[in-house]
Amino acid sequence: MKPAPFDYLRAMTTQHALDALAQHGEDARVLAGGQSLMAVLNMRLAQPRMLIDISRTDELNSVRVDHKAGLLAVGAAATQGSVEWRESLRDEVPLLAMAFPHISHFQIRNRGTVCGSIAHADPSAELPLVLAALGGDVMLRSKKKHRVVPAGEFFQGMLMTAREPDELVEAVRFPLKRPGERYGFTEFSARHGDFAMAACAAVVTSDSIRLAVGGVADRPVVEQWPRLRDEDLRSALNDLSWKLGAQDDAHISAAYRRHLVRQLGWRVIEEAK
Repeated sequence: MKPAPFDYLRAMTTQHALDALAQHGEDARVLAGGQSLMAVLNMRLAQPRMLIDISRTDELNSVRVDHKAGLLAVGAAATQGSVEWRESLRDEVPLLAMAFPHISHFQIRNRGTVCGSIAHADPSAELPLVLAALGGDVMLRSKKKHRVVPAGEFFQGMLMTAREPDELVEAVRFPLKRPGERYGFTEFSARHGDFAMAACAAVVTSDSIRLAVGGVADRPVVEQWPRLRDEDLRSALNDLSWKLGAQDDAHISAAYRRHLVRQLGWRVIEEAK
């Protein structure tokens, strides 16, 4: 199947893109890497009248560290590869470096964008999971205003976010590694590169455990505990596995998803200790 007819605009500046979003609103979609959007268009799950291409907008193609704020800011046109292949990434945002090899295949990461994955908000995707686990945020911009939305408020459901129709996801910001934090990441999929049936990311300190789970609920879910051990930790993981409301589907049963949450959660927490 091919996309429904649409008009195409190549935005060479951020303001150009914002003007087009203000004019077309819900009838427009933003194209950056296109690795998620093109599949949606081909299946006619979305039928925009205007496609706004920001992939060559130089001012949005940025990856920079703000040491004062303690953040890694990734612009809307920056590819996943441009972040993954930073020599300093493992020192800057270790959890992000752990997650990248699990994302599809390197050809996809070479073209797909970080912000595009966040904006698409697939509950099985790795980048929304990492952003939620670290407590990052999303920078939204329209013709009239800027606003910053925490990851926990940005993801609102299956492929649903807090972005308004006239807003552009201008950048996403991942907190830099903090002293004393240790990290773990893993996922379960049918084959490497397939969507995760369950994924877990952990941030552990001397007195706390933060566990984020993707691929089970309709968005990434983050749970915070004190430094639980042994049976207390297993009990907390079991409670979380039920809290997520896993459902049967064509690939896996709800019971097995709960099992994955318990096993993968334990594994990444142990890895991070």
